[in-house]
Amino acid sequence: MIPKIQMVLAGFRKRSLPVFHVIRVHRPDGSDVEIIRQELFRNQPFAVAGTPGAAVIDDLAPREGEYILPKTRMSAFIGTELNLMLRTLKVTTLFICGIQTPNCIRTTVFDSIAYNYPVVLVDDATGASSEEVHRTNVRDMQNIGVRIAQTAEVNDLLEKNN
Repeated sequence: MIPKIQMVLAGFRKRSLPVFHVIRVHRPDGSDVEIIRQELFRNQPFAVAGTPGAAVIDDLAPREGEYILPKTRMSAFIGTELNLMLRTLKVTTLFICGIQTPNCIRTTVFDSIAYNYPVVLVDDATGASSEEVHRTNVRDMQNIGVRIAQTAEVNDLLEKNN
């Protein structure tokens, strides 16, 4: 999936469009972990601030001028300044890719729609624990009106949205 996300990034960078790298980050004591993951965190802390688990991987490293948005919940909108930044930057359509389709991707997509942003889900640059889980969630998002696209279509869609 990394090469596909790199292709999406290249399209945005070529056009100097805003790029947000959304990462999950938690306090070392886990006090900001949602209730359904607290036991998991106690047994094996994840995405702890200042550790590699809470960083953008090197292959997708942000460039100067790109935004790193830490979050503690599945949705990139909950408890973050994402909506304010998008409005300030006059972003009108969101292209979403990454992991995990049924969790972070899906909740961010649904919240995007709640905030009235049209969404393009980049299907082949998005993934889940299995293809079946991914496909089921993509189908659900498509059924509520989310545009589903492949990486190869992103450049054409960006041209139409500019």
